[in-house]
Amino acid sequence: MEKKMLTARKKKKARKPGFRRQEGYRHKRLGDAWRRPRGRHSKLRMGEKARGKKPSPGYSSPKAVKGLTSKGLRKVYVSNVEDLKGIDPNKEIAVIKSGVGKKKRMEIAAEASSMKVKVENAYRVKLPGR
Repeated sequence: MEKKMLTARKKKKARKPGFRRQEGYRHKRLGDAWRRPRGRHSKLRMGEKARGKKPSPGYSSPKAVKGLTSKGLRKVYVSNVEDLKGIDPNKEIAVIKSGVGKKKRMEIAAEASSMKVKVENAYRVKLPGR
């Protein structure tokens, strides 16, 4: 069931338009990142045709797979070795928080490899002996 939902999400995301900021193409200072149109006479806000698409709930992923990785694993944020203990290696993947230093990051990565838990951002850690 979950695998079907993941493929459905992938197809849905492929059809999703790129939501671009109104007038973003016109002024370099604005950029393309989406911002909600708020103008009183804004054609994009009113949903006029050929003005671009606005994000809406219809573009979202199915609830069953929302927040999962492409392989169907749920991300669990880890800041110390104790946080690894509750992770199920078959259903979850660890992500080391950005504020964790190098020493503790190495400890977490070493413990995770011994527990057979995958760490998504372990590329930033060089384990001793590797």
